[in-house]
Amino acid sequence: MPFLFSLLIIALMVGALIDIITRDDGQVKHLPKTVWLIIVILLPLVGSLLWFALGREYGEGGVAIPRMRRAERPAAPTVTAPPSRPRDTRTTEQQIADLDREIEEWRLREELEKRRRDDGDAPAAGA
Repeated sequence: MPFLFSLLIIALMVGALIDIITRDDGQVKHLPKTVWLIIVILLPLVGSLLWFALGREYGEGGVAIPRMRRAERPAAPTVTAPPSRPRDTRTTEQQIADLDREIEEWRLREELEKRRRDDGDAPAAGA
């Protein structure tokens, strides 16, 4: 068991060293790269954990750590635009009347279609 623990620590240290070396200086936080290298070499377990927790800068695709931002106060009160007028300016009664007319139109179309079918079937049945 201690052998396995030692192998895990060495693997973690090697992974951290490779990660530190391949990073640009702009992607390293809090300390320079050389200091992070020394910390990881001298303290393999603690240094590697500190590197992945604090020193490494994750991109947008990595681990997202929510950060509190200060609320910015507006310099001057903003003037809000008045609410826009609705596009349909008809009253509710007018809209209901339009719907009733549309329903009646569909009912008449269905009746007309039914009559056409009935008239079309009658000569074919008689022939």
